[in-house]
Amino acid sequence: MTKVLFVTLFLILILDARENPFFPSQKDKDIPYTSNEDRSLPLLNRAAITLPPQARILQKVTIQYKNLDGSQESKSIKLENSVDWHLPIFISQSYNSSTNKTETETKIETKMKVKVKTEKIKFIKLAHIKYATFYAFDKTLKIITKDKIIRNFLLVQPHRIVLDFKRDTDMKSFIKKNEKNIFTKIKIGNHSGYYRAVIELDGYYRYKTKKIPEGYLFKLR
Repeated sequence: MTKVLFVTLFLILILDARENPFFPSQKDKDIPYTSNEDRSLPLLNRAAITLPPQARILQKVTIQYKNLDGSQESKSIKLENSVDWHLPIFISQSYNSSTNKTETETKIETKMKVKVKTEKIKFIKLAHIKYATFYAFDKTLKIITKDKIIRNFLLVQPHRIVLDFKRDTDMKSFIKKNEKNIFTKIKIGNHSGYYRAVIELDGYYRYKTKKIPEGYLFKLR
């Protein structure tokens, strides 16, 4: 009788045992398989993405990543911010926390910001002819002239603004390059009843024009 009881208990234990104890059971779906493969990679310091010249609004940033089990997923953050395509977009895990700044440092930064706002904008002189002088600051072109613009329009390949000034003149053709400026080249030529200024740009823009007492302002956007 004792022998029969022992055999029955042994059979019950065998039925409950796993087929292969060295692999996860069906219930252990969340446990990834591991190996001795070295998958170590350098830590992220900083990466940069350069935008094309026509980019103006950053709407969404998506990051795709790999999990421990090798599966891939992604996370996105929705944005609605204007961007300057001249500057790269950085991806980094290092940052300077503003919460660690002392009260003195905060006051100094505030004073510096106020000083920058109150300082007079300094335009850079790009080109000069007898009847007009061209200045630039960031994305603004200022033209000092007494002559009236009779038409202005935009052309592409290359992207350029064309300005026709009313004046009868016999001046020679004029070209001035400004390779490190948004307004990369200024070309001026004489026509019957007017002279034409062509301002080449370093990328794709729209613009607004404004009449000022000294002449005209052109703001790119």
